[in-house]
Amino acid sequence: MDRAKDRNRGGQMRVRATAPRQVPADRYVYARLRTPSSSSFPFSLPFFSSLPSSTSVQFTPSLTVTLSLATISAVVAVALLGISFGTDNWQYITVQRSQIQVVLQSGDVNSEDVEKFTKDPLYFSRTRGLFRVCFPKDRPAGVALYLSPVETHCMNVDYYIPDEENQFKTFSEDKQATIHMARSMIALFIVAFFFIFIAFWTGVAGCWRRSPGNIQSTFILMMMACLLSAGGMGLWHGVEYYEQQKLVEEGYYLQWPEHLKEATTISYDWSYIIAWIGVGCSLVSSLLFFGAGRCLEDERDREHAHKMQYLMPVYPQKQQYAYGYAYPGPYYHGSQYGPYNY
Repeated sequence: MDRAKDRNRGGQMRVRATAPRQVPADRYVYARLRTPSSSSFPFSLPFFSSLPSSTSVQFTPSLTVTLSLATISAVVAVALLGISFGTDNWQYITVQRSQIQVVLQSGDVNSEDVEKFTKDPLYFSRTRGLFRVCFPKDRPAGVALYLSPVETHCMNVDYYIPDEENQFKTFSEDKQATIHMARSMIALFIVAFFFIFIAFWTGVAGCWRRSPGNIQSTFILMMMACLLSAGGMGLWHGVEYYEQQKLVEEGYYLQWPEHLKEATTISYDWSYIIAWIGVGCSLVSSLLFFGAGRCLEDERDREHAHKMQYLMPVYPQKQQYAYGYAYPGPYYHGSQYGPYNY
């Protein structure tokens, strides 16, 4: 047994016999988890047998493939959306001018329709985009046209921004709603491109730092870009519906003469198709980023599992618990405080 000494108030030495302290049965000893070997333990544990022999965590093939596919899908999505946004082939409007010319020569129409046949853009085959209407073949006379970047003669789609002559207030409610939807469509596409731009930097940071948070942020940003671009496509269809089914004004489908309606065919062109493909690619990219984030979180969990603490039970010994220590008394008592006596 050990001998413990302390000093009492009188200055005398007091000797007390103490017994070794015993660890209670409900206490545990914590140890750092290591990969066991046959020399470490004389017995095998199922928990240890499932652990790899190395604590270093590398990119697994599933995570690498998922991140690669997500990045490729995002690049394809932004490329397709950008091409469709800037090109003028959303609709291809084919006008059979020979068929209209036969009707005009029959004399069943007035002279105004004859004049429109050579000057009105509605009587010419054309392609239509978000910003321009282009004439790949014949061109109307007396209409101000310019060459687009792809060398076609085009005129701009008027969104009345700015409205210098205050024409917007004179329009009907349906036409105002159509213009508002068209403006909102352009705004949604621009915001979608902004989210994709931010997602690029969060994705680069996530791959560089192997951060699940950055990868999940990229998933959210790409999903927002997908929803915004899909909303822009929906508004484009809304504008198309209003122009063909709601607006009863000059220049719109419901006010076209019958011979023009019969000779005109409206079809979707390649810019419209790749726009929807771009929306789908952005959705696929966002889902792949979500899966990559989950894979990275699983790798982090496995990495922490190598370094976590495990409980090792300590069995009780057949010995007594230690005696309690008595609290030592104060050095001064009563009214004595240091060297001062009152």
